[in-house]
Amino acid sequence: MSYLDNILFAILLIAGFGFFASSIKKIIRNINLGVDVDRKDNPKARWKNMAMIALGQSKMVKRPVAGALHIIVYVGFIIINIELLEIIIDGLFGTHRIFAPFLGVVYDVLIASFEILAILVIFAVTVFWIRRNVIRLKRFINPDLNGFPKSDANYILYFETVLMLLFLFMDAADLHLQNVPGGFSHFHKAGSFPISQFIAPIFNGMSNELVAILFEAFWWLHIAGILVFMNYLYFSKHLHILLAFPNTYFANLKPEGQFDNLESVTKEVKLMMDPNADPFAAAPVDENAAPSKFGASDVQDLNWVQLLNAYTCTECGRCTSSCPANQTGKKLSPRKIMMDTRDRLQEVGKNIDANKGVFVPDNKTLLNDYITPEELWACTSCNACVEECPVNISPLSIIMDMRRYLVMEQSAAPMSLNAMMTNIENNGAPWQYSQQDRLNWKNEN
Repeated sequence: MSYLDNILFAILLIAGFGFFASSIKKIIRNINLGVDVDRKDNPKARWKNMAMIALGQSKMVKRPVAGALHIIVYVGFIIINIELLEIIIDGLFGTHRIFAPFLGVVYDVLIASFEILAILVIFAVTVFWIRRNVIRLKRFINPDLNGFPKSDANYILYFETVLMLLFLFMDAADLHLQNVPGGFSHFHKAGSFPISQFIAPIFNGMSNELVAILFEAFWWLHIAGILVFMNYLYFSKHLHILLAFPNTYFANLKPEGQFDNLESVTKEVKLMMDPNADPFAAAPVDENAAPSKFGASDVQDLNWVQLLNAYTCTECGRCTSSCPANQTGKKLSPRKIMMDTRDRLQEVGKNIDANKGVFVPDNKTLLNDYITPEELWACTSCNACVEECPVNISPLSIIMDMRRYLVMEQSAAPMSLNAMMTNIENNGAPWQYSQQDRLNWKNEN
């Protein structure tokens, strides 16, 4: 590489990481639009969750085929990109395989493992593509996955395949130049190439100068492809590559099925149940403060962990495929709940960007404009979606908060639910019997 190449590479690197940092900053800002919630308790259990679920992929392997293939892609892509550090140093200083002299035999083992993983990644990605586009598994052809979400999954598969092929062809050209009798330029012998040694013969008969040009082309395309892929994550479901770790750390540790009570409602109930309480002794109210809202109608009403969930969603569809409401033909899809939440959050973020850091009401809300009451009331609150999610996302928590808004703010519960609540208010039980008649059934025998 010439000094000009080193400078161009430094500019490319700064631009790539700069845009990526800008995108991450926007994501953090959008997540912080949510209501604050304390998730700092029990750090030992949280670290264990992150290690087992995000790093160890323990929930992925519940479906063995997809789980095994995902582990190959996950491990392969992460480990192969360890070489990115060497590529960056070589690109900035014009060196060739700078780590080889320091690591010796270990370097040969690393490069060999990188190549084996690369071919395994290509195999796994090919199987994923077949499952989506040839076999067409049901959870990948649901209506909620049409349009960009469906294309996005394929784009990522193509991206990963091309990056792995560029890596192998780069190594093959490198190997060819390393074996030039008497040496060629700065291509000294370094590394072990169990896969690319079978590709290297395609360069036989070419001039060394042409092979060197091809090597540089593969090298530039590979590093540029990695930077483009990194910045594409902001627009893609593959943000889970980064966010799965904080998402599993901050996940709810309470038993599934245990819901949070609204603090304001809890205080009111305690006040009603305490005969000695003074109803006029409540804390002073700030007249300038906005009235508190029960439940959630838009993304700003959800807590920040729920918004983190939305960004972390992998769109794998395990939640929807296990949802009993969806299986019986109801409109509800837990995956769509998460995708809609993320889409609305992105829309709110763009609104803030366009208005210099301030959200200007756009006469739209997550409820009704994205998610309908029909979807919310179809949920049986069984927690199947939460149990199935490989990164501990909870669509149910969003559904329940939006239901709370419908019931407590709009009095828009279904007729059957309204009847039940009326019975509880009048009779102290869900059934339409007076308290005096409640035990009549025992006299029938």
